[in-house]
Amino acid sequence: TKIPFRLNQNQALLTFEDEEVAQRLIKMGKHTVNLDNKIADVRVKPFTLEMGIKFELHVTISGKKINVSEIPELSIPEDWMRDKLELNFYKSEQGGGGEVENVTYNKQSRTAVITFLRPGAANGFVRCTKYPFFVNGRCYRLSVSPNTDVHLEKFQLYCGISKKTILLKGIQEMEDDEESVQDMIEIHFQKPSNSGGEIEKIKYVSEGGTWVCFEE
Repeated sequence: TKIPFRLNQNQALLTFEDEEVAQRLIKMGKHTVNLDNKIADVRVKPFTLEMGIKFELHVTISGKKINVSEIPELSIPEDWMRDKLELNFYKSEQGGGGEVENVTYNKQSRTAVITFLRPGAANGFVRCTKYPFFVNGRCYRLSVSPNTDVHLEKFQLYCGISKKTILLKGIQEMEDDEESVQDMIEIHFQKPSNSGGEIEKIKYVSEGGTWVCFEE
């Protein structure tokens, strides 16, 4: 789950390896940081992330059905094409196939769904992406893929507060480039003498704003 947060001008986000370091800095509230011989009083704030989404994605692969695409356009009636598809997959030598229960054919999209009678008959086609199709003395190659049922469960929205990350506000505008200022902030907050600790990630923005993504 990726949760967005808008980081505005002259603000920084610091993610610490240790949650306790972040919480300690938040409790202190204000920090005096030396930025290239300029003293900056910055404020440390906790912050609420934007709305996040959580869900479970369930994918079930059918053991009886396969999807077929790239069926050639031939000047034969649709029911003939259905019969030829049924015969072709009934005679399968790929270790799958067998008696066909139903063929759903769509001429416009050049696709079909083959349903076998025996459960597990479709499993032999899982690794077979191109399948020979013999019709009118010619051999075509059909694209074969598993037939899947996809559905979402436990879909929920939530807001979160990052426990390991702090938001720095009130950083002065500097002549130095963004990366140099970021390095100076990182050096200050890495030091245990400044109540800091090991930093996992840092992002500073000097102009405009940017979206930062958090992972749960």
